Amino acid sequence: MYFKRILIANRGEIARRIMKTCKKLGIETVAVYSDADKEAPHVQDADLAVHIGAAQAKDSYLNIPKMIEAAKQTNADAIHPGYGFLAENSEFAKRCDEEGITFIGPSPEHICLMGNKVEARKKMAEAGVPVVPGWDGNLQSVEQAVEVAEDLGYPLMLKASLGGGGIGMERVNHADELEKVFASTMKKAESFFGDSRLFLEKYIENPRHIEVQVICDHHGKAIHLFERECSIQRRNQKIIEESPSPYLTSALRAELCKTAVQGAQSIGYANVGTMEFIFDEDKNYYFLEMNTRLQVEHPVTEEVTGQDIVEWQIKIAAKEPLNINQSDIQMKGHAIENRLCAEDPVTFFPSPGKIEELKLPSEIARFDFAVTEGNIVSPFYDPMIGKIIVYGENRETAIQKMKQTLKQINITGIKTTLPLLQDILDSEQFRNGNYTTKFIENHFEVKV
Repeated sequence: MYFKRILIANRGEIARRIMKTCKKLGIETVAVYSDADKEAPHVQDADLAVHIGAAQAKDSYLNIPKMIEAAKQTNADAIHPGYGFLAENSEFAKRCDEEGITFIGPSPEHICLMGNKVEARKKMAEAGVPVVPGWDGNLQSVEQAVEVAEDLGYPLMLKASLGGGGIGMERVNHADELEKVFASTMKKAESFFGDSRLFLEKYIENPRHIEVQVICDHHGKAIHLFERECSIQRRNQKIIEESPSPYLTSALRAELCKTAVQGAQSIGYANVGTMEFIFDEDKNYYFLEMNTRLQVEHPVTEEVTGQDIVEWQIKIAAKEPLNINQSDIQMKGHAIENRLCAEDPVTFFPSPGKIEELKLPSEIARFDFAVTEGNIVSPFYDPMIGKIIVYGENRETAIQKMKQTLKQINITGIKTTLPLLQDILDSEQFRNGNYTTKFIENHFEVKV
């Protein structure tokens, strides 16, 4: 028994996903819920449930004192943060430590270090991991930014030092654009991340976005679970992920994964993490960031490796050593994940409301869903209502299985991005695996 009872400091599909592994391990679970989530499935799935506040995230899912209070109230000996909300909040992890509650994730120090994009770049460069050329100092003024930009050369990306999730990023092609967006990007960084610091790095034209799943224990051992292709994005938000990447050769895959493990080990990282890289058109790769948490897209890795990533998080948090070697991890077949959102597929405006009907062909796909038939999709949180994951012996089989699955999904009462997902799967460029992060922008202009 790793822990007797785990509180899941999250909601929706990821809370339900974590509960499945806890149930498998014989661990009791505690759900937390806001006013908007009183009837949510994750609340029904848990052994215990605690109301933590109003619908707004700041009053509930982002409220550290209420999370700690809920854990103490239910005698939870560990907290799993999932992704989003408090998952990469070093103060939350630190508070858990102070209260004698195990935080299922890395140390507060590692969360803080890798959450600062400037410091993360420096550490990875020291470890021999390639980083995107740029300027890592703290930009004090727009005048300084323009001066630095002239030295680096356009186009550039202006980024929040503590940014993430595609927020606080602006491409600038010349000084006038930089002057125009500098103040607003700084304000956005302060608003979203509580830190207004910005930095500049070279803009990579037509990039691929590929990440490597790493697992490190507290005893110095580290392995990887290969890579995920995450280049199908809209405004820096991932839409479709797959593993393995159709872009990598076997040699490049081995090099990339080795580099990812090298980077994680160089900082003494412990727990599950994701090293994200960006590839240019010449197949040069550069460190982008490290996510010190469970990724939304972790199921595709589970499908091709047979590993339960949540289980590894729990075991490592309990200080168990990794009892598998890199040679034990084999990647078999191909997996694809589609994110389904409650949004208008043309305008992308949120589409909250009641789900009148929901039919999912569960016999041919894995569905990690936040909702069931009759549930209300709230306007207060991320519009993703679920993830559709398929596995095939090869990529073509997986694509056909996903297309078949999407056709059989029936959801009424709200608008969803199902038509967009179908359009992408029907695209010749996607089928050929010849796509970049510009795919949506270039092929679905009307819908962007």
